[in-house]
Amino acid sequence: MSSEATPIQESRPVTPPLTSPKSPSSPESLHLPINKLRQRSPSPMRDFLIPSPLPTRRNRTCSASARAAEGPVFSGVCKCFSRSKGHGFITPSDGGSDIFVHISDVEGEYVPVEGDEVTYKVCAIPPKHEKIQAVEVNITHLKPGSKHETWGGHVITS
Repeated sequence: MSSEATPIQESRPVTPPLTSPKSPSSPESLHLPINKLRQRSPSPMRDFLIPSPLPTRRNRTCSASARAAEGPVFSGVCKCFSRSKGHGFITPSDGGSDIFVHISDVEGEYVPVEGDEVTYKVCAIPPKHEKIQAVEVNITHLKPGSKHETWGGHVITS
């Protein structure tokens, strides 16, 4: 016998490649047919993300709603309001800084526009409660000579 060792070769069974044309890894099965694409909702809020600390009417706590309801009623003028973005600002009649208003806090039949006189109550914005937002916003006088839209989409000229 020789002192050299001969390498031992292991034989492994050879498996045939997958020949199925509709295998899960084939590119044809990864794409949906064009006629099965899901239609997007026409919601105006689709592309707008509300910052997390701004409470809407839906996620405001009961105690915050109760404090706002007990508070005094203020008056002001709508500085701007964007229905598609879902918010706007009110300039107080006493001359303070502008107050944020969310679309869910607007009461009544019409979408506010610049120059409308409004009444509102205020609610503190968490987490630090340093800023306030307008709640229970009601339009008291529509701006004369402007077009107003109802929530249903009808345009009315005042």
